[in-house]
Amino acid sequence: MEKDKQKRVEAAGWKIGDVEELLNLTQEESSHIELKLSLSQNLQKWRRMLNITQQDFARLIKSSQSRVAKMEAGDPSVCLDLLVRPLLALKTPKRALSCMLPK
Repeated sequence: MEKDKQKRVEAAGWKIGDVEELLNLTQEESSHIELKLSLSQNLQKWRRMLNITQQDFARLIKSSQSRVAKMEAGDPSVCLDLLVRPLLALKTPKRALSCMLPK
């Protein structure tokens, strides 16, 4: 945000911060969320790169298309295990998996 705009916003009584501050998240909670989002985005990217539909992918991992959609959307009901196992089912190289970790 531009310094000028930031001064005006703060003068109006608003506070400038980040998501961690707004939601009162610990560093661990924030890192967990970043990891889940990174894995879900990369799952979709990898599936599309292999030209596999959500439905075909669901069959491959013995799940449903709606579950795959939730996985790719980063739905809160999806645990980390449900994001990593499908990437392994797609034969994602370990090197590629490590690149998916947030910086």
